[in-house]
Amino acid sequence: MDTEALRSFVRAARLGQLQLAADELGVTQQAVSKRIAALERELEVRLFTRTARGVELTLDGQAFLPHARSIVAGVDRAITAVRPGFRALRIDVLGLRSAQAVVLHDYWRLHPETNLDVVILRVDDPREAAAAVAAGDIDASFRTVTAPHTLPPDVRMIHAFGSPLQLLVGPRHPLASARVLTPPQLRKHRIWVPGIAPRSEWAEFYDQLATAFDLRIDAAGPHFGDEVLLDTLADSADVATLVGARDRYVWPTNHDLRRIPIVNPTLAYPLSLILPRTNPHPGLRGLITHLGSLPRLPETVWLPSWATTPRRGDSAHARGS
Repeated sequence: MDTEALRSFVRAARLGQLQLAADELGVTQQAVSKRIAALERELEVRLFTRTARGVELTLDGQAFLPHARSIVAGVDRAITAVRPGFRALRIDVLGLRSAQAVVLHDYWRLHPETNLDVVILRVDDPREAAAAVAAGDIDASFRTVTAPHTLPPDVRMIHAFGSPLQLLVGPRHPLASARVLTPPQLRKHRIWVPGIAPRSEWAEFYDQLATAFDLRIDAAGPHFGDEVLLDTLADSADVATLVGARDRYVWPTNHDLRRIPIVNPTLAYPLSLILPRTNPHPGLRGLITHLGSLPRLPETVWLPSWATTPRRGDSAHARGS
């Protein structure tokens, strides 16, 4: 079966237009049309129907798509395995200021020869990121599927690192003068975390955290971005938020915000890396070694339930992360 025909089919299915698929593949629309037509003749089914907006998958096309994606991803990984410099290592992070991006940047600074493409998938459900890894759209994703039995069979999830949480407050907050805090000291204080999306891993994390320590975590209102959040903290005498110790935030000096470590126990957000089960991009080996060299969490640490037992494909014990 012609893999370029399969690649054209997968692109057209994702983009919904043959011209866009052709542009992405660097060929003419006529070439894409001929490839898909040849594929339909070989399969003896119609894969697309034409609409005013482009093309839509038929029922046969919908059934064929995941298998075609898997074949294309396998071909790409096979090529990469023997030609490591052929394609950049594509890794998904939650944001460019997130702990994942900071750790990835640290790795790249140590290994600047790495051909790296940092990607931000605009999805909240980590299962969608896992599907993107399975499809070969990305090589790995710093996401956690908290129910690992729902992972696609051809991907695995390994522990990456744990991110200790800090309380971020403005100068007028009652806790602003503290050098360290314990979880009981956070009770009854409003901890504002906008942007907790349903079905996201962080929604489950904050639910478990609030229950475990009787915390008042408020997700009310839309998330207008970090700048608005930081402005609110600077002006408020009663609002705080939680941030990761490695998360990168920058604010004006007159905000006078304070990052206060939380101890006894340390509250830690566990981060995982989702990658293909077979034929992963060769560039992942060095990154995984780097993740294993990161400082471990303290002995006294709180982790959510899914991080307290080894996950499928994860040989590291969560509390020793």
